[in-house]
Amino acid sequence: MPLAVIKFSSEDCGICHKMSFYDKKVAEELGLEFIDVKMQDTATYRKYRQILLTQYPDKSQMGWPTYIICDSPEGEFQIVGEVKGGHPKGEFRSRLQAVLGSTSANQKI
Repeated sequence: MPLAVIKFSSEDCGICHKMSFYDKKVAEELGLEFIDVKMQDTATYRKYRQILLTQYPDKSQMGWPTYIICDSPEGEFQIVGEVKGGHPKGEFRSRLQAVLGSTSANQKI
């Protein structure tokens, strides 16, 4: 199963909105599934809440947005890394690639 990037964001966050112009495209170019979870969308948030709470039990250290890279987000997930906060497109790509490179030697980027 391909890895997924789960974006936890807020509709009220300007940086989250700015990242939305390219984050999904970059993730998909790297062969990752992209899941957008807005905190205000309670149904979607409930579905992926356990992943967020595993990484941030009280949510105090998460950034806006927080991208959690995990395997099998629909089942028994395993978190493999994260990217927090807003970044220019090239830096965002580099950070995702760094997570992928550190988790799987056979992952082609």
